[in-house]
Amino acid sequence: MTSPHRDDRDDLEDTPELLDADDALEEVEDEDGDIAMDLDDEPEEITLVNDSIAYFDSHKDSVFAIAQHPTLSSLIATGGSEGDGDDAPGKGYVFDTSAVAGRPVLPPSYNSNPNAPQQTSTVLKEIFTLEGHSDSINALAFTLPRGQFLVSAGLDGRIRTYQLAIDARNKPSFKFLAEAQEVPEVNWLAPCPAVEYPNTVALGASDGSVWVYTIDASDSANPLQIVQSYFMHQGSCTAGAWSPDGTFLATVSDDMSLYVWDIWGAAAAKGLTNDNGQTVVSLTGEDQRFEVQGGLFSVAIDPSSAFVAVGGAGGAIKIVSLPRIANEAASQAQPQSSKQTKAKAKGGNAGGSQAGVILASVHTQTDGIETLSFSPTQSLLAAGSVDGSIAIYDTARRFSVRRHIKEAHDDFSVVKVEFVRGEGDGWLLTSCGMDGVVRRWDVRGATPSGNIGFTAASGLSKEWRGHRGDGEGGGVLGFVQGTTGERIVTAGDDGIVLVFEA
Repeated sequence: MTSPHRDDRDDLEDTPELLDADDALEEVEDEDGDIAMDLDDEPEEITLVNDSIAYFDSHKDSVFAIAQHPTLSSLIATGGSEGDGDDAPGKGYVFDTSAVAGRPVLPPSYNSNPNAPQQTSTVLKEIFTLEGHSDSINALAFTLPRGQFLVSAGLDGRIRTYQLAIDARNKPSFKFLAEAQEVPEVNWLAPCPAVEYPNTVALGASDGSVWVYTIDASDSANPLQIVQSYFMHQGSCTAGAWSPDGTFLATVSDDMSLYVWDIWGAAAAKGLTNDNGQTVVSLTGEDQRFEVQGGLFSVAIDPSSAFVAVGGAGGAIKIVSLPRIANEAASQAQPQSSKQTKAKAKGGNAGGSQAGVILASVHTQTDGIETLSFSPTQSLLAAGSVDGSIAIYDTARRFSVRRHIKEAHDDFSVVKVEFVRGEGDGWLLTSCGMDGVVRRWDVRGATPSGNIGFTAASGLSKEWRGHRGDGEGGGVLGFVQGTTGERIVTAGDDGIVLVFEA
């Protein structure tokens, strides 16, 4: 039915607009011409490479932390952000790689049956699940020297401890022991290597505090005991490292500060602590010689405990002397020849008992120093940078640049560098990065320029692939390699753990 209020003007407005007849015949020319469809175009082919001999894929999200038992190298713990709840609390796993067979030494043609199926990557299953965190597990550590306990730490500020037992059939089992929560977020965990103080761990927190705990399962009332707590950092405590003998603990912060703590009072007994009575080194950005705009993110102490290296924003590295407590006691007990004295005074080892002296300031790389590692036997320091490069310094020659591998991980951040302890006489270095690749370098020898690209001259001896990378939501966030470096186990941002054979 037609509306009584509708008139002819309404009908005209509702009529579709039509082209004029002359306009309809007009041809519009395309200056660029028609683009023909290329029917021969094929989909881009992507080659996936997996060099692993085994993998663990129970994680449902990124794997942030990985730890290896100090005496049972096949026992691996990993932690990440996935969980069963809607808020995805932290979760971790323990698995055993001992049953994984290595790659055959000879090619298939040498087998008695060349047509037999070849070995593929082995699937690993968890033997224990780490639960109880309300946020991501971002740090894990087995205690030293015997790995009696496993400690997990998370962004919920909680640390949880588990006791390890090995039965008569060498089967491991874990049980929850105790937990503590004193801080908003835990950034890192480091087990103390001192035999005199077993089962001790240190942690650094987002509020700048540093805590040291000792685990004693025999004390049922208080198995997780606070040894020390420090509150001198004014910013987040980003990294920490023990001296190899466990005497000192060095920590750094994004407020540009470095403190080396006298945990057990060895320096205080000799009157070598600072005025605060807690540290042997106290340096902050107020000292312009130590200032690193943007903060400090990495720290390592050399094998002789003579000096500490710290790395920070913009590629800055500072080398600072430590007191020589053990050597002073030895020198008082037994006189040394002039030749021995000169040898100890060589290069960076010339700090003597005077602590807190800035021995060197080096600046080879262009972005933040995320990781540092000293060779166990050679006078070498490796630094990995956000700019994707690795720099090797000679600590016995005024920390001069031995080589700079500019494209070690292309343009992707180097997450970790670590020298192999048991093989290669201290010359082999393993690295991982956000490109998803793990690489092994032989850093012996020097180059005339000291600046080299990613070529055979860079010392690359081997690489392993299998993780996603190249900005595709992947990368390697950490690895462990035991004492020999024969097997490398990785923590992937893609949620996968891979086992590679060197």
